Amino acid sequence: MREDVLAHSKLASADKPEWLVKRLDWFKNLEFGIILHWGIYAFWDCCESWPISPGDEWARNENMKCWTDRNQDIELFQRDYWNLAAQFNPTEFDADTWAQSFADAGAKYVCFTTKHHDGFCMWDTATTDYKITGDICPFHTDPRADVTKHLFEAVRRAGMGVSVYFSKADWHCPFYWKPGELATTRGANTLEDPETWEKFVQYTHTQIRELLTNYGPVDILWLDAGWVKDQEDIRMAEIVEFGRQLQPGLLVANRTVGDFEDFVTPEREIPDEALLDAWEACLPLGPDWKYTEGQPKKSAAEVFEEISVTNRRGGNFLLGIGPKYDGTIPSEDIEILKEIGRLRRAAEK
Repeated sequence: MREDVLAHSKLASADKPEWLVKRLDWFKNLEFGIILHWGIYAFWDCCESWPISPGDEWARNENMKCWTDRNQDIELFQRDYWNLAAQFNPTEFDADTWAQSFADAGAKYVCFTTKHHDGFCMWDTATTDYKITGDICPFHTDPRADVTKHLFEAVRRAGMGVSVYFSKADWHCPFYWKPGELATTRGANTLEDPETWEKFVQYTHTQIRELLTNYGPVDILWLDAGWVKDQEDIRMAEIVEFGRQLQPGLLVANRTVGDFEDFVTPEREIPDEALLDAWEACLPLGPDWKYTEGQPKKSAAEVFEEISVTNRRGGNFLLGIGPKYDGTIPSEDIEILKEIGRLRRAAEK
């Protein structure tokens, strides 16, 4: 268990305002949720958008066809990856079918990746054309193109809470990675230009405001890219302040950072013992968080046991599901979700 998780878990409820204690009590009773990684990366056999970061060599290997097909050339890989948006046309997307599958499994909340580190926006943002509703994407003329809107509405209709995954980093934004200069790390290469960095801060604030203003009630703001802190200052205090003005009672998971981290989110592990504060264990159904064709999946019994162990130790279990590029959830995943629901209902009798 990471030291930051253990340290954060020792924060006493007495140190929190009463409204936050009540909201965390609500969160602790959810027990089981779904996290969805869905974006243009669904086309390729890669680890979400991580391989486009030159500094993250772990995310590229000779077993990845999408990497070897491009002669392990990072600039060619990046170019073709960015252009996947021109192929993204998930015409089989059905938000209510998704939500019902999650509810039938017994999930009480859904965390949706509105933007991964690649910067492709899965909502109708006014900040960039690099989005599912942008002209670059063939799906932009479909009435369901704002998939975030349709999914959140379906999730609420099914009686579940809404958690907004948002990457604080944005490798497509020219205010984060300067155009024409190949970044060498996952971090921003614009920090030496305060004017440009301020543009990125405003860009980020505007996107979060959109998600917390135009998409109905939001329970959780789930912020990824934990390296965006300290020198990469996006003024988190301001984000949390306006976020809670727009969404009273909003919980914030500024994950792996510590500051503004209302609950902790250990990834790919279940703590060996109960933590003192609110937490959720995040584990994918398969090896990857996203859809990758042919990958083995855990059985429903295995996931049921993981949920049970996590709940006994006082945490929620967040199960990673990867929808396909056509807008469907793999049939194998649907069957596993159905069986998880059956097992959970049987255990409650």
